[in-house]
Amino acid sequence: QVQLVESGGGLVQAGGSLRLSCAASGRTFHGNPMGWFRQAPGKEREFVAAINWNTSSSRYGDSVKGRFTISRDHAKNTVYLQMNSLRPEDTAVYFCAADVNPGWHVPDQSGEYEYWGQGTQVTVSS
Repeated sequence: QVQLVESGGGLVQAGGSLRLSCAASGRTFHGNPMGWFRQAPGKEREFVAAINWNTSSSRYGDSVKGRFTISRDHAKNTVYLQMNSLRPEDTAVYFCAADVNPGWHVPDQSGEYEYWGQGTQVTVSS
């Protein structure tokens, strides 16, 4: 059974940092893009970041560019999201996702991902 499990969420003050982790089990995603999305109450799921299979390419949502960094560790089958300079508007449930289609692409649409984690809450206080 394939599982993606996020961790690292929590409560942080504005300007602070958090690092989210997403550990995959049940299969490896070494040749596949992986991404992060977030969803705030009453809002649609929003693209945050994605990275291709060999980390040569990444993509970010406009609202997080320059503040968030996505990375991955194939040996640990894990993808990370380093979040710096956090703002109250970053408050959301953060989900990681994996694309079953291997390749060089870096998807930014939720419909392109087949596997999803259950999410981890990030709350940024002002």
